[in-house]
Amino acid sequence: MASVVYFLDSRGRPLLHRDYKWDIPTSAVEKFPILLLKNSKSTNVEADSGLDDGATAPVFNDDGINYIYLTHKNLYILAMTREDANVFAVLCYLHSLVRVLEGYMKSLEEESIRDNFSIIYELLDEMMDFGVPQITDQKILKEYITQESFTLKTMLRPSGSKKRPGATTVFKQRVAPIAVTNAISWRSPGIKHKKNEAYLDVIESIDMLVNSRNQLLSSEIHGTIQLKSFLSGMPELVLGLNERFMNSCIDSIKGNDTISRAKIAGKKPIEVEDVKFHQCVRLGKIEADKMISFIPPDGECTLMTYRVHSPTLKPLFLIDYKMRNHSNTRLEIMVKVKANFKPRISARRLQIRIPVPRDIDSPKYHYNKGNLKYLPNESAVLWKIHKIDGGKEYVMIAELMLPTVTDDTDLEKFRKIPLNLKFEMQGFVTSGLQVKYLKIREPKLNYQSYPYVRYITKSSDHYDVRVK
Repeated sequence: MASVVYFLDSRGRPLLHRDYKWDIPTSAVEKFPILLLKNSKSTNVEADSGLDDGATAPVFNDDGINYIYLTHKNLYILAMTREDANVFAVLCYLHSLVRVLEGYMKSLEEESIRDNFSIIYELLDEMMDFGVPQITDQKILKEYITQESFTLKTMLRPSGSKKRPGATTVFKQRVAPIAVTNAISWRSPGIKHKKNEAYLDVIESIDMLVNSRNQLLSSEIHGTIQLKSFLSGMPELVLGLNERFMNSCIDSIKGNDTISRAKIAGKKPIEVEDVKFHQCVRLGKIEADKMISFIPPDGECTLMTYRVHSPTLKPLFLIDYKMRNHSNTRLEIMVKVKANFKPRISARRLQIRIPVPRDIDSPKYHYNKGNLKYLPNESAVLWKIHKIDGGKEYVMIAELMLPTVTDDTDLEKFRKIPLNLKFEMQGFVTSGLQVKYLKIREPKLNYQSYPYVRYITKSSDHYDVRVK
């Protein structure tokens, strides 16, 4: 795995590093800024790379050394190795390292690194051993690596008393929690809560592109099952999902053709990809029993993530857009939005960003719901609707004065920019996932528990509607 981990500033200068194998010369990190610039240029000239301008690959090789890095604020977190290592495993470790350090220092920046050398070194030693990731769970690390642990304290001599001649000072010995060496490393024994509760959130974010006729061009659903548990002892939880979605997950894990199987069964296909589970899930029981069995960590965790391609998904909002050009000096833009879902469902915090030409003057609005605001820095009008029920439709008309005479050619440029929507809906998800049950059992304590399940659908960054 990794031979050395570096923290570099925005110019690529080392701030702190931990060397695990001593097989990488210090001259290698000095070449990193030059190699990064070279890698950036070589990446941008590749026409089929699929990367935007300025984007670079997170890994490259030079002189037999693999450079694997990620950026965070004004920092580069870099891992180097000579081995044929699993790049994704190293990147996952670096992301976990950033998450843990933010948990300790609230904000991981150049200044916070300079102020916390000692605790960062201790965390680097605990999280990786000879280049192999060990403990990356923040809750477990906080049980025995604390800010107070760096101050040596006496145990035998009471506070304020004088030390007897010849007496020996005994210091506190820090012992790692049992969870570190236990088979269930993500949960410590002896946890107690006054009220035993478990909250399960099924959250799906939708990326969607819709044309001007409200026809779906592309869509992708990013799903997450979040668990927040406050349960005593060592509880065993069993989560049951609907059979159609569970079979698609199993097919995704095994690499089977979900679409063909669904067509044979005469059902709408659910194309589930990139299914990942938390380490607490017993993977062997998923295929055998078609249920998700696990002992959860205490507090919050991401139990499962998945991605769904749904060709039969319908746009959640129908947009009618019209623009009139009055003598190239005044624009009139009409936007009608209709909630394309059942009346019992509501969308909250709906935001519609409507592109407008630059440097418009004296905007006037006519609308029957929400409020509007001109955003000059974004060249857009923002229409906010606090709540919209299924089947309802609302209209907005904006009158915009143009400071100079503008012809249709100039106006066509901003019409190519799609409308962007942001929203959040509770009570349903679009992928077809359903939670059938969530059972909680603690054989030793045998207490009464209360599970809660909530469904949330929200827009991702790219829920766009073309107007042309």
